[in-house]
Amino acid sequence: MSQPERAACCLVTGATGYVGGRLVPELLAAGYGVRCMARSPERLRDRTWHGDVEIAKADAMDRGQTVRALEGTDVAYYLIHTMGSARAFVEWDRKAAAVFVAAAREAGVRRVVYLGGLTPPERPSPHMRSRAEVERILLGSGVPTTVLRAAVIIGSGSLSFEMLRHLTERLPVMITPRWVRSLTQPIAIRDVLRYLVGCAELPEDVHRGFDIGGPDVLTYAEMMRGYAAVAGLPRRVILPVPLLTPRLSSYWVGLVTPVPARVARPLVESLRGEAVCREHDIARYVPDPPEGLIRFTRAVDLALRRIKEADVATRWSCASTPGAPSDPLPTDPDWAGGSLYVDERSRTLDVPPERLWRVIEGIGGENGWYSLPVAWRVRGLLDRLMGGVGLRRGRRDPQRLRVGDALDFWRVEEIVPGSLLRLRAEMRLPGFAWLELTCRRERGRTVYGQRAIFHPRGLLGHLYWWAITPLHGLIFGRMPRNIARAAALPRPRPG
Repeated sequence: MSQPERAACCLVTGATGYVGGRLVPELLAAGYGVRCMARSPERLRDRTWHGDVEIAKADAMDRGQTVRALEGTDVAYYLIHTMGSARAFVEWDRKAAAVFVAAAREAGVRRVVYLGGLTPPERPSPHMRSRAEVERILLGSGVPTTVLRAAVIIGSGSLSFEMLRHLTERLPVMITPRWVRSLTQPIAIRDVLRYLVGCAELPEDVHRGFDIGGPDVLTYAEMMRGYAAVAGLPRRVILPVPLLTPRLSSYWVGLVTPVPARVARPLVESLRGEAVCREHDIARYVPDPPEGLIRFTRAVDLALRRIKEADVATRWSCASTPGAPSDPLPTDPDWAGGSLYVDERSRTLDVPPERLWRVIEGIGGENGWYSLPVAWRVRGLLDRLMGGVGLRRGRRDPQRLRVGDALDFWRVEEIVPGSLLRLRAEMRLPGFAWLELTCRRERGRTVYGQRAIFHPRGLLGHLYWWAITPLHGLIFGRMPRNIARAAALPRPRPG
């Protein structure tokens, strides 16, 4: 598609998420001006494209803030999704969409673009019904709207791909539910982005939804076997059984993959029905490339290369975790009149500060937490059993971190290269927790600092802190010593 005559301004919501974070650089490369709307703009600070875009701080539920964010923009990408099984999330989606379209009308936006889902013709899941409802709200707004409906998106770090990858790699023999026999039409993330960028230049009279999918129609079982072939794994044995309900399936997925059960459930429910494109009309406006759409096996190969090269720009876990706290660490020690419990430790090292920082920034994931690995694994398992994220999210990059990255059951809240790493807990807790790791120079020596901070919620929060204080002594007490040992090694590794 030719470059636009005028550098139209595109607003991208969900820029901290998987698709939005990849769409921004594609729009910039196509010559568009880009403004990102985010509730927490600081989470975009470390993106490579941060200096090339405008950032508008706005809550999607606040009409006034959303209008101000949309003013002066031509095309608005609505990429806000919630992944959860609770009714509250369905209601949130409905209200957020209504607020957005009202704000788009008021701001005079030329076009709205929404990435939704391919809804099965029979028995759609609550998750897919919610997506369809958002589509109806947007199309009924009076603002020219394009809806792209996709099924499984294949790309390094996507939620669907991570679930597929871990199920296939970890289970050579699988007893699977009936939904593995449902047909779906997967699409490569590169084709999704190409369609999204192309929608910015659609004629004004185009006001409808389009089904988008790759050239292959496969069952989930065929996708698992196809993944195994591309990854060089032995052929997987798949034994479907009729007894696994979506709820049981989500627990199974939650135990085997990094995807928490409460996030896996709506995804599993959406796989029960057939998700196949009923038309390919989008090609009239955004033509297929000369070489054709990317086939499933090629998409898997591209994704695995990105993972192998540690070049995963965004992951599904980049988006906020439903139900997890998002407030930053308070600067007031008596936050809102409440209590803050603090476990603080330090250690002095005879190593250059850059070597200590290399260990700090490399913490978590495959490198571990430098203290009682079994205890960390047990805590992660307990969190998953309670519906939390556990430790399996790992790291986006094995060496580098940026604000907003998921790190096991933490999220990077702040990072000052060379001196500070602050993590906010996203495990299930009766309160809010942070872990701060610091590196500083004092009197010619390097000092490692460590603070575990907990703000209890109610009596249960206070009881929780005092109950786990002995365990903190074992876990947090060993971390400074083991991190110091690792920093003293030529090539730091966990102790």
